[in-house]
Amino acid sequence: MLEIGSIVGGKYKILNKIGEGGMSTVYLGMNERANRQWAIKEIRRENVRNYDVLRESLRSEIEILRLLRHPCLPGIADVIDEDGRFLIVMDYIEGNTLKRAIDDYGAQPEEYVISWAKQLCDVLSYMHAQKPHVIYRDMKPGNIMLQPNGQIRLIDFGTAREYKEENEGDTTWLGTRGYAAPEQFGGQGQTDARTDIYCLGATLYHLVTGKNPADPPYEMRPIREIDPTLSEGLEKIIWKCTRPDPAERYQSCAEVWYALEHYEELNQEFKKRQKLKLIIFSISLAAAMGFLAFGGILKMQVAALRESYYKKYIDDARIAENPEDRLTGYKEAIHMHPDAAEPWIKLMDQVYLADDEFSSAEDEEFRTLLISENEDGICYEDLLMNDPAAAAEVSYKYGIAYFYDYEGVGNPGKALKWLDIAQKSSFLDENKAERARRLMNISEYYTEIGVKDRAGDVKASYRDYFDDLKAVASGNITAEDNPTTAVMVYRQTVGRIYDCASEFRDDGVTEEEMTELLQGIKNHINKDLSEINDRKVQDEVTELEDGIVLAEKSISNVYKE
Repeated sequence: MLEIGSIVGGKYKILNKIGEGGMSTVYLGMNERANRQWAIKEIRRENVRNYDVLRESLRSEIEILRLLRHPCLPGIADVIDEDGRFLIVMDYIEGNTLKRAIDDYGAQPEEYVISWAKQLCDVLSYMHAQKPHVIYRDMKPGNIMLQPNGQIRLIDFGTAREYKEENEGDTTWLGTRGYAAPEQFGGQGQTDARTDIYCLGATLYHLVTGKNPADPPYEMRPIREIDPTLSEGLEKIIWKCTRPDPAERYQSCAEVWYALEHYEELNQEFKKRQKLKLIIFSISLAAAMGFLAFGGILKMQVAALRESYYKKYIDDARIAENPEDRLTGYKEAIHMHPDAAEPWIKLMDQVYLADDEFSSAEDEEFRTLLISENEDGICYEDLLMNDPAAAAEVSYKYGIAYFYDYEGVGNPGKALKWLDIAQKSSFLDENKAERARRLMNISEYYTEIGVKDRAGDVKASYRDYFDDLKAVASGNITAEDNPTTAVMVYRQTVGRIYDCASEFRDDGVTEEEMTELLQGIKNHINKDLSEINDRKVQDEVTELEDGIVLAEKSISNVYKE
């Protein structure tokens, strides 16, 4: 047993015990340097008869998980093999298992179970689409975590394996009796995607009936014999998932997801017959086209599932009242579609800039997302940049945010990379591209203004600086971009005039030019921003108007000197 308060791996402090099984104990740990909590699973040699076998199984689990990235899967942070114990440091998942839900409350509502089942179909489809396919083999309520936001996480990959086409059977049988498919006990070929479908069906049976298929007499009866209020459609889905012969089950999790999405239609005999004909035709077509074609169909189905979840995450985040839920929703949408501009932009507008400040912690989170990789090992930034239109919009948005709102004051240096991408793009609106180019110039002024080159010439002058500020603030930014960006630009321009009025004067900028620029901003406020029905924008406009008054006084004082 690990001692509470002890340090393992040189950096993880054990806070308390959060779970215990026959072979392992799970602790809540804290990496105090990173200020992040982790779940730490401990397997001790004296607690396990076949320690070396289990240890190798866990190494297999770790290697598989490290290659998988999906919102329903935990991530592995570290492995510690020391002092006769084996520790796995993984994502701490808040919530309880579905087994705990059954133990505490009995059979779960059908609509909840169907929602969880579709999430499970999505993650299993993702795993089955890997090359080689990853087969989970131990689906059961105790291995499914339910988080407070309603999302599930699949845990415990100790029995997962990669599907090998050349194998006729599994070298070992692993799984939980009652939930495990017949082929998991040997003699009927190796386990494949249909094995997971059987385990999924057994899990759904337990969830909606409260009857554990792992208890005597180890059987699964039609669910409506146990609870007549359950739907005929769900009964048929579970029945088909749990056929002893894999050929009689659904042949992919995409098929199961579709059936769950339309389970009410299965209550009608006519639609049932039509669905069966479609399945028979699909299987026949797949057999005729061969395994390769089937793989292509599966890939298309998985893509459709991914698109569905992407839209759900966007919608959930958009209506979420809790900032953490909005953050989670947009991050999950990015995981589904890192090449789409929408979730990146909404993450900035509705989460990072909700408090008018793009903090260093948010910047780190953003950069972590950029270097995340998809299932093919391609980082999200590269995927985003492969779509020039999306790259242009996202680069413009983040360049603006870095320039004006990083840590509340802006950081032109951090903005340069993104503004450069935006201003070079032919896919960005002409006004935005010009604004990005001018802001890029301004960013460079912060290092070059007043500095002379070897010939004695000034690299960048305050005259140039003023001209670019004026150009950035021109036009109807509210219509060309949005009210938030307009306020950012006007606030920066007014602030620069207030701070640098004497430098502008000394480099040839007249009093009339500065006054005219401030008047232009006033006009845009009155015409473009006055009718924006947003309390936050109006509060910012009030502050901006106060800033203009101060800038006008600064100009007046400078020209009186």
